[in-house]
Amino acid sequence: MASNSSHHHIEMVLKLTGLLHKFDGNLYSANDVSRPKPFPDVYLYAAKQMNTNPQYCAVIEDSVPGVQAASAAGMTVFGYAQHSDGAALAAAEPRLFLMICGS
Repeated sequence: MASNSSHHHIEMVLKLTGLLHKFDGNLYSANDVSRPKPFPDVYLYAAKQMNTNPQYCAVIEDSVPGVQAASAAGMTVFGYAQHSDGAALAAAEPRLFLMICGS
């Protein structure tokens, strides 16, 4: 999990959704790096910490800065557009696959 949010916020949201245990301590915040999204730093940091080549990483993003960051990191980007502008996400990255879920 790589986010522009603080570690505290990431953990709180994952606890609320019952998903915290799925990440086994692999939580990375923009607070861990010099520059937040749209810079790729948090994604590159997460890949390095997990000893994984960025090209083998997949990112699910709901924001244009996040899409830009993941793309700049050389990662495959999947857009989640339920609560954001799908057209803006698609315009940010031509390889973007949009998951538009009904309410």
